[in-house]
Amino acid sequence: MSLRLSLDVSAVPTRPGGAGYYTIELARALVGRGDLDLTLVARRDDAERWRGLVEETSTTALVSTRAVVPNSRPGRLLFEQIGFPRLLPQTGVQVHHGPHYTMPERTSVPCVVTIHDLTFFDHPEWHVRSKALLFRRAIARAARDAAALICVSGVTAERLRALCEVRAPIVVAPHGVDHERFTPMEPGPGSDHAALQALGVPVDRPLVVFVGTLEPRKGVAPLVAAFDQVAGTHGDAVLVLGGQMGWGLDETERSLAAARHRERIILTGYLPDAAVPALLRQAAVVAYPALEEGFGLPALEALACGAPLITTEGTAMAELAQGAARLVRPGDASMLAGALEEALGSSKADRAVEDRRAGGLTVAAERTWAASASRHLEAYQIALAASQ
Repeated sequence: MSLRLSLDVSAVPTRPGGAGYYTIELARALVGRGDLDLTLVARRDDAERWRGLVEETSTTALVSTRAVVPNSRPGRLLFEQIGFPRLLPQTGVQVHHGPHYTMPERTSVPCVVTIHDLTFFDHPEWHVRSKALLFRRAIARAARDAAALICVSGVTAERLRALCEVRAPIVVAPHGVDHERFTPMEPGPGSDHAALQALGVPVDRPLVVFVGTLEPRKGVAPLVAAFDQVAGTHGDAVLVLGGQMGWGLDETERSLAAARHRERIILTGYLPDAAVPALLRQAAVVAYPALEEGFGLPALEALACGAPLITTEGTAMAELAQGAARLVRPGDASMLAGALEEALGSSKADRAVEDRRAGGLTVAAERTWAASASRHLEAYQIALAASQ
């Protein structure tokens, strides 16, 4: 008998970032299963996206879309507490999943909640104050009252236990990677160069590539400073910051204004889907020096493309890389510059580079969204069993 599940997809923005991308890929993987009766609960203005996802995914599962959530953020948060408790029993679902920290606080349906990271506790200065307050309360509530919790990495699970009273069982469900998009092989001859040229990125120079939202916790300012330190030695290298501007623009803008080699730093803005793997494949090195992260999906995508990766020690990225990345201390621009110098001075034939590349491909091969969905199903079954 199929498990009847509702998934709240109402928080996914038009241009999704990490948590939004996770929700989309999880929904796609769940739609592709044959052992679920799935209800996607969406915003009123977002029905077509989710109906399109269902139609494009080959499935034998029963899937419906309920586009009933208000479009505004305050309206969405209010609906979660007032509308969901009425809606869920009407749909007959057995388990509800809130994939972005929050859940209805009063509902007869057992809830599973995904916790991505604990930066709202550890670094509230990285967030708008009202958002930090909201999510600290939501995470603490979920830790006490959810029927099961999903953490996207062991690092996140460990930090959650340290910071909150956790009564719910925790299932660690790492993200997957789309192996049709993120692969060392470009889809056709010249397609990567065409994608890069469309972005204004040179195709004949060594590229130091960052992919992600440009905000303080991603370590963009230390990366700019580190690139500035090595740019004089590597006169043809270019730093590509691929992603949209996020919260805390002042720090990023100050670092760019102070860069002596500002003319060799390219800001692409929000990246089209096809451009992301093209950038990663063509990079001389991918730098993802986030200070803290729940998972760090761009790091996994870089490994899947066979790119040399630099990321930060003691983080979820170090956990997922399993030795396949060069690690530096978070926020240490000098150490990051040394890693960039090493990467730009190496050739793809160098043994250490080749070993990390091969290791990265092996790590990435084990990470699929289907495997992630199976771990989620374990959490749903735990929640269902607890309610019976």
